[in-house]
Amino acid sequence: MSDSNQIQDEWNEMIEQMNDAVADSVEQNMQAQAALVDAWSDAFDNSVPEDDVVEDGMEGYGRAYEVWMDAAEEMFEKTTDAAEGEDVGPTEFRDIWLQSANDAFKEVMSTSAFASANGQLVETMMEMQQEVDEVTQDTISQMGMPTREDVEEVGERLIELERRQHDVEQKLDRVLDAIEE
Repeated sequence: MSDSNQIQDEWNEMIEQMNDAVADSVEQNMQAQAALVDAWSDAFDNSVPEDDVVEDGMEGYGRAYEVWMDAAEEMFEKTTDAAEGEDVGPTEFRDIWLQSANDAFKEVMSTSAFASANGQLVETMMEMQQEVDEVTQDTISQMGMPTREDVEEVGERLIELERRQHDVEQKLDRVLDAIEE
């Protein structure tokens, strides 16, 4: 077999391995996405909040609604004032809505229901991050590249070698000192 045929065969084998690794990666990615959908579904379908959490959430949304209604009333008053000839600038309208939005979001975000939903979301996202990390490490490994574990192991071995080298240097210094005396 000529060198060019051997190189071509090796190249084809490497490309085939890379294609297999990419295909495995795509399949694992699809599985991870399906797991995310399942996790979201489980997080919100299977967890029935306690009555006090639901009540607090509803009260928070009620307070937010009141804030919006107060803003609408204030906007109506400003519009009436402008129609009667008073000098009402557009920034006043903007400020009313910005302040109202800020106050309404505070009302909703301060509820235990919002905290509970965010807690579930963070937990789900952390689980998904772990799954994505595992898929990434598997893909990297299949492509013949060093994984995080491989790099950490090399680092630990390097530290151990440095420690041993330091011990040997100290022993050698003691031997040299003993010879000189």
